Amino acid sequence: MTELLSLGISHKTAPVEVRERVALGEREAQRLLRELTAEDEVHEAVAISTCNRTEFYLVASDPVRAEGGLLARLATRAGIRPTELAGVVYTPRNCDAARQLYRVASGLESMIVGEAEVQGQVRRAHEAALEAGTTGPMTNRLFGAALQAGKRVRSETGIARERVSISSVAVDLARDVVGDLESRSVVIIGAGETAELTAQALVDQGVRTVFVANRHADRARSLADRFGGEVGSLDSLPARLQEADIVVSSTSSPHPIVEADDLAEVMRLRDGRPLVLIDIAVPRDIEHACGELDGVSVYDMDDLQAVVRRNLSVREGERSRADAVVEEEIQRFARWLAQLDVMPTIASLREHGAEIVDQVLAENVGRWETLSPRDLARVEAVARAVMQRLLHEPTIRLKESGHGRQQVLRELFGLDEALPEGQAPPAETAPEAPAADNVRPLKRRA
Repeated sequence: MTELLSLGISHKTAPVEVRERVALGEREAQRLLRELTAEDEVHEAVAISTCNRTEFYLVASDPVRAEGGLLARLATRAGIRPTELAGVVYTPRNCDAARQLYRVASGLESMIVGEAEVQGQVRRAHEAALEAGTTGPMTNRLFGAALQAGKRVRSETGIARERVSISSVAVDLARDVVGDLESRSVVIIGAGETAELTAQALVDQGVRTVFVANRHADRARSLADRFGGEVGSLDSLPARLQEADIVVSSTSSPHPIVEADDLAEVMRLRDGRPLVLIDIAVPRDIEHACGELDGVSVYDMDDLQAVVRRNLSVREGERSRADAVVEEEIQRFARWLAQLDVMPTIASLREHGAEIVDQVLAENVGRWETLSPRDLARVEAVARAVMQRLLHEPTIRLKESGHGRQQVLRELFGLDEALPEGQAPPAETAPEAPAADNVRPLKRRA
């Protein structure tokens, strides 16, 4: 029996020190997804890895083995004992796994409730898995439905009414530390989406920005042109740090960009002027020891939670309404799962009915010698219409009730006995679902 399962770690279950060891870049995630789907028990796989979470969504025929294999891979990669990592991961299945993704896409699981960036992150994660060739009918439908749920939450509730995000919270934190930001000099290390959002929030406060990036120099120039800033390479970073009041770093580098020994030399040349460094990257860009230098204040993702709490009160009042929207969407997904589960039984029932009609017609062939071919066709049409009407209500009831009545119906109609030994019931595509090439019905665990 194929099942949908999720395995994840987030800011709710683990500190940044653990999250950064599990975090994946896009190419690294695609490579791991290919490795997972190369195993017989995993048919589809998608990975989401952001500042605050790393989550996998798998379709597996052996969920226990698939879960254990993924946990072992992550533990080895992070240099953590599997038992230690198991203590901070969550592993929902089927409808509970879908609910987790719906809540992520809706911003309900974010550090800042209702943040807008996470929906784009979910979309890009799905696109990366599509590019890697590791998605399929189940994950494609799941991610499409999750994004739709997120859209509904944002349009029908006020959970995203206030403009609050990691980037804007970082700017709020900088203002709290240094006061008015107008005319301050800010260095932004990185040229990704978070850097762009941070730049926009800073420019709104009247700051002068400098973008520093090596791998994405062209994008850094584009951002500098857009926001009226300058651009530099990582080689120029020490000189830029001498002039800066605030540094915001958001790269995807696996190693620190700003190290304590180098920053100590920079601070010696600043004549005691304070420097605020805000690290919104996972893994962290700024070495932790930098915060021990005189005149240096370092804030990482976990430190941002102090500012986050001030914004939560505005959105918490909308949480119950958002939860209700998510649950409504989950019920749709649950009904689809239930129908997917019972479709082989429905197909077997209809095939059984068609066989009975064929048998009765064959048994009475000698009694209709005087009937014209047209009359024979009418008799067959009536017989098949009676069969279709007779099976219509059981089919509807079975779709509504899902797995509960499936076995009873198979026993009443002798469907299992009607199959040759070892042959599975014929599969049928579920309504509104893509063709399931290698996905067997899911066992529902709502």
